[in-house]
Amino acid sequence: MTLQTESRTALGEFIELLQEVDTRWSGPEWNLNSPEDIVGSHRALMHIIEASLVGNFELDASQPDFRRITTPSRKLTGDNSDAIYFDAPVSPDHAYVIHGSIHGAAYFSLTIEVGAENGHMATRTAGVINDQNLEIDSNGDFTVYLGGEPKDKGWLPLEPGASRVTTRHYFEHASPAAMEPNLEPRIRIECLTAKGVPAAAPTDETVSAGIRRVCNAIHGRTLGMLPMANGVLPPFVSLTPNVFPPPQPPGDFGLAAFDAYYSMAPFFLGPDDALVITGRWPECRFANVCLWNRFQQTLDFRSRSVSLNRTQTVVESDGSFRIIIAHSDPGLPNWLDTEGNLFGLVFWRFFLVTGDAETPQATVTKLSELEA
Repeated sequence: MTLQTESRTALGEFIELLQEVDTRWSGPEWNLNSPEDIVGSHRALMHIIEASLVGNFELDASQPDFRRITTPSRKLTGDNSDAIYFDAPVSPDHAYVIHGSIHGAAYFSLTIEVGAENGHMATRTAGVINDQNLEIDSNGDFTVYLGGEPKDKGWLPLEPGASRVTTRHYFEHASPAAMEPNLEPRIRIECLTAKGVPAAAPTDETVSAGIRRVCNAIHGRTLGMLPMANGVLPPFVSLTPNVFPPPQPPGDFGLAAFDAYYSMAPFFLGPDDALVITGRWPECRFANVCLWNRFQQTLDFRSRSVSLNRTQTVVESDGSFRIIIAHSDPGLPNWLDTEGNLFGLVFWRFFLVTGDAETPQATVTKLSELEA
């Protein structure tokens, strides 16, 4: 006799979801037009599965812990080579304290997201606190309180629907911070209203719920994210290849920070083309540009130059820059390597901008025609 449990039913739903993702991603709906596109989709799916398991299977807002969202080998939802992200579950039914360290970051923030319960994608950002609003000691350590009684500083409320806290440490070092183990910050969260209460032992109900949270997380980052051409885009995103929209705050867009300026556009280059981008970095706390594939994964920053921050950028005497996106090294400063992709995404991030954020200008030229 085959035993039947709710966890077996949930596992069957998990397998069916993966089959549906493969079928729909391989069809006309997602505009994947080559074997290389399909292979890339399967790689992206494996990263999403790993992140969904790490972040959602064992999840309890009364027993939270911070988990790193992306790594050099786990990329999704617009990761960044100069950033280290953590998240943890929260609930408005509880109050929390977070102890952490700035750890030398150029910028740090903590955001509260609504709608992320049960593994779903956040629907909006409900609050943000950055390092300007924290009391940071001489060692770079800080404390933040979430929910409970209001405090004068270092506190964020948890409104109804608040379900996740995300932390962002951004660095402007000469090498990508995301691949430096010694840069991983210390950060922990404690539920103040469930102290001393042990976690419940696993049951059929809790295990099946965990599997379904994983399914929700995978669905939200695959079938729930329509191709850009078919979805409603925020104003900082352009569909026109090689043309950037003005950098602008994202509002309460889910997974974004209120104090950021973003700009994104696809690049599209022929085999012998180069995209020459000119502009100036704004006055801000952090700035970088990075290349993503069509699945919003950074290209390989461990062994290629696929992103630039201000420390890494060679600027002209007037403070302007010229960045070159190309398939091979032109032998000039500020080259971003496409990894051979004819199509991809270019994403600009600026935090705590003061003054104007200039829109980068791009021109397609032949690689052989570039001049020093």
